Amino acid sequence: MLRATPRATARPVLRRLLVGAAASVAVAGSLTAAPPAAYAQAEGTGLPSPARPGAGPDRDHLTVTVRNAGGGADGTFELYCNPDGGSHPDPGGACAALERDTRWGQDVFAAPSEGGFCTMQYGGPATAHVTGTWAGRPVDATYDRRDGCQISRWDRLVPLLPAMGGNRGARV
Repeated sequence: MLRATPRATARPVLRRLLVGAAASVAVAGSLTAAPPAAYAQAEGTGLPSPARPGAGPDRDHLTVTVRNAGGGADGTFELYCNPDGGSHPDPGGACAALERDTRWGQDVFAAPSEGGFCTMQYGGPATAHVTGTWAGRPVDATYDRRDGCQISRWDRLVPLLPAMGGNRGARV
């Protein structure tokens, strides 16, 4: 009867030990996985970037279609980043603009928040549609210049999108 007691108490202790070890492994595994936006944020900071997509199939790739911009800016352009390339007129500048505005937990392509105050100004008929992948996330964003918020959103991504109006030739 004395042997049954130590054995009975040993099993719950062993079970707790195994469950604790499994939980520790799960936590350690989740700490090592970096979300895709971390890659873009680590780029250019001098910090090592964990498995940053490069020239492989996970490489950042966007298709930019511009309409009614005038001045030869209309068309559909391919953009690759890290390394920069494609048919875009300024792949280095476009990738730099995207890198500059990429922040942890924020979508660089997000539309302005609803209910905000925007100036009632018209920036012209230009529109743009951006699709593809950025920082490991799918992109499907539409741009126009119908009010001050949309104009600011557009100008923030120059030279990914063409400079318009008083910003022609200027880099943001």
